Amino acid sequence: MLKEVPTRQAGSVDALKIIQKHRGWVSDEALDDLSAVLGLSRADLESVATFYSLIFRKPVGRHVILVCDSVSCWIMGCLPRSVGEEQVMDRLQRKLGIQPGETTEDGVFTLLPTVCLGHCEQAPVMMLDGEIIGNLTDEKIDQILAEKRES
Repeated sequence: MLKEVPTRQAGSVDALKIIQKHRGWVSDEALDDLSAVLGLSRADLESVATFYSLIFRKPVGRHVILVCDSVSCWIMGCLPRSVGEEQVMDRLQRKLGIQPGETTEDGVFTLLPTVCLGHCEQAPVMMLDGEIIGNLTDEKIDQILAEKRES
């Protein structure tokens, strides 16, 4: 991999993604190991790992839900489309019994807010296990959670 990138710094994001793919998250020990391999300081790698919201620095659930909290999604998610609908984040917190940044006790779901996912035309939107799911409604959220819990 290092032969394919112009600098070791440029390869650090891909290296962090590879670690996460195999371990589920990037531990302090993994940063130390990667520091030795790339010849970069741990502080340099930590700054990269904490800058990117899709690099997880603590263990996450089997399914990671990223909820877009951009202005477009906030407007579309905070103005209910029908009587009784909740904001997307509120519904997910209530259904999962966790707050943003937490993982369910059974280790199935982690709920994370994130800056714009780039699908404003489908607002409100979330990303679940790397898949964008838009035009969210209470019913759609309930269905998705039930399907993922069974998988």
